[in-house]
Amino acid sequence: MGTLSLLLPVAVATLRRRWTGFIGSFVALTLGVALIGATGLLVSTSAGLENDDPSAPSLKKLLTFMAGMSGFVSVFVVASTFAFAVAGRRRETALLRAVGATPRQIGLLVLGEAVVVSLAASVCGVVLGLVVAPPFAGWLVSQGAAPRGFSVDIGAGPLLIAVGIETAVAVAGACAAARRAGRVRPVEALADAAVDGRVMTLGRWLWAVGHLVLLAGVLALFATMPAMMRRDPQLRDPQNLPVFSLLIDVMAIVAVALFAPLLIPPLVRLLTLPVPLAPGAVGLLARQNALGAVRRTVSTATPMFLVVGLTGTVVGSTLAFGEARSLQSRASLAAQYVVEPASGATLSSAAVRDLRALPGVRTTTVRSALLAGLDLDGVNSLTASASSGTIAATVVDGSLATAWKLPTEAGSPDRLSGATVAVSGALATARGWRVGDRLTATFADGAPVSVTLVALVRTPLSTAEVLLPYATAARHLTGDAGPSAAYVSTGQGVPAPRLDGADGVEVTAAAQWGSADSGPRARSDWIAMTAILGPALLYALIAIVNTMTMSTGDRLRDFSVLRLTGGNDRQVLSMVGLEALLTAATATVLALLVTTGTQAATLMLINRRVLAGGSPLSLSLPWPAIGAAAAAGLTLALVSSLLPAGLALRARAPRPAGARQ
Repeated sequence: MGTLSLLLPVAVATLRRRWTGFIGSFVALTLGVALIGATGLLVSTSAGLENDDPSAPSLKKLLTFMAGMSGFVSVFVVASTFAFAVAGRRRETALLRAVGATPRQIGLLVLGEAVVVSLAASVCGVVLGLVVAPPFAGWLVSQGAAPRGFSVDIGAGPLLIAVGIETAVAVAGACAAARRAGRVRPVEALADAAVDGRVMTLGRWLWAVGHLVLLAGVLALFATMPAMMRRDPQLRDPQNLPVFSLLIDVMAIVAVALFAPLLIPPLVRLLTLPVPLAPGAVGLLARQNALGAVRRTVSTATPMFLVVGLTGTVVGSTLAFGEARSLQSRASLAAQYVVEPASGATLSSAAVRDLRALPGVRTTTVRSALLAGLDLDGVNSLTASASSGTIAATVVDGSLATAWKLPTEAGSPDRLSGATVAVSGALATARGWRVGDRLTATFADGAPVSVTLVALVRTPLSTAEVLLPYATAARHLTGDAGPSAAYVSTGQGVPAPRLDGADGVEVTAAAQWGSADSGPRARSDWIAMTAILGPALLYALIAIVNTMTMSTGDRLRDFSVLRLTGGNDRQVLSMVGLEALLTAATATVLALLVTTGTQAATLMLINRRVLAGGSPLSLSLPWPAIGAAAAAGLTLALVSSLLPAGLALRARAPRPAGARQ
């Protein structure tokens, strides 16, 4: 008890003196709670809601992945920040061990500090989350990613979950660092305060290798898709491939981050090979500081690595799937022109009427519908709903042959009329259906439907795997029942339909359809990517400023020593700037490695599961996006390290011994 009572004043003094480190932890946790809490509120509010726009992504899936990505980034940054804050206190830990503090007492001290900071940050994070959630919901509505009237319902559950997750991560990160510092003898701790020893601990090795094995297993499963997985409609549906690609991206980023202490020193040496040849000691000092304090380098590089790595992987996957869908869609297109709304989700009835009135023009329109429990007639509806779930259907009004050239595996698509249905061959194989089977389902309005399976076809990503005739679904379409697109073919010598402008439509020739970034599906892809990636990237960019400021604040003593040994302010700032540049460059190289790997994995999935038998896509990285992310991160890293260092040097201004006053 006596030692514990002595530790309390030490804790108070530490909080006062090392306020920059605790402020950094406070900011990271506050923003993390706000981010997870806000996205959690949006997810809980979206239960039972779906978007009216058939080309838009599922609102529930969009918000779920946005929450998952935000949680992943915030947990990563909070754990790294708290561990870094404790690791930076090894000198104080060494002194406490020297005066008799036990490892358990040091752990309790660190735990108490982490809990106090976490509770204070959680309160601020909850308030901030309540503030930012409504504007983000409004943005989703304005972009057409959420139905009209979507707003945030305030509930305690998501906020409490956010507080619990972030507090647990913060305490775990602080305690792990405290255990490392508390287990050494006082003399060893004082020596370890200057240079990091073994950073890849046994526990980190086990986590890293285990995660790498798990990543390889997940990638192999989705590439081969065994029969067990094909029976699950969500796992088998090619429309969900971008979701699984994103999962692989995140797992790869985690794997590289776990191996970062092993990868960073060789990269630093490689990037600084010319330094010994340069005049002056500034570059050499920056190099040795990065190599000597590996934990600090890893902690400051982590947010930069997340910014560049997430940008490269997510943008790269989005572009790759967009290109694959365009290639596949154009190859399967039978129509000469595709007519889509210039704005909004659907074509107006007047535009459709004008199209159908044009002489010598064949028109087929498509809509979107949702079916629940689609399965063989006679299967219990509760069992069917559980196994099949809700599946999207494309409602075809007109001749299927006018719109697409769909390879037929069985039956005849020409029979798609009345109470019939055509499905993809992969879906039929997974569910055990055959041509002639009677299938039953329930529309979104609750009405049952019974249809005969007349054809098994190979559907492109631009259509659903279930095709229904309009006559069967017309009375059960919910929301705005207008068509999302019209496929038009003209006769010999008949000019292209001219409906642009007055009718609010865009007419695109088949050869160019799907290639423009302004297309409805491409626009929906970018909206989804912005929603999933935007909050996480913003948080990671703020974390760059936070960790670099913490790192600079912890090195004021080092700056003083450099100035007392003859270094001037310009040399100190040059060293700080070079270290920030080296950290950013190292993080960018790691991000490029993980982006290249994940892009190769994405292309393997696309070439195996989407473009099977077609022209494969070649590896290509999204260099403009990667360059923009790297430039933004580097700018923030330089500003957030040089500015506090310059202010600190002006405030303290120690002079070398013997210097003139």
